[in-house]
Amino acid sequence: MTRAIFGEALLFFLPFALFALYLLARRRNPFSWIHWTDQSLWLVIAGLVSVILAFLATGLTAERQTGAFQPTRSENGRIVPGQFK
Repeated sequence: MTRAIFGEALLFFLPFALFALYLLARRRNPFSWIHWTDQSLWLVIAGLVSVILAFLATGLTAERQTGAFQPTRSENGRIVPGQFK
């Protein structure tokens, strides 16, 4: 679960990182607030859109399990992992 949250957080911050690289390419200071004030709303919107698209893509393409789930159990002293049957 933590990996999924960090993945979505990285997708959200990707437009900000790309804009910082754009500022560096234009030889502007990315740490100067004046360059970010006009663009911050659009960067937040772009980040949210990328996260929403990632959620939709994951939800539409995720593997669906059919059948009943058998939980982890012990057979003859060995642990048998849970599985769908």
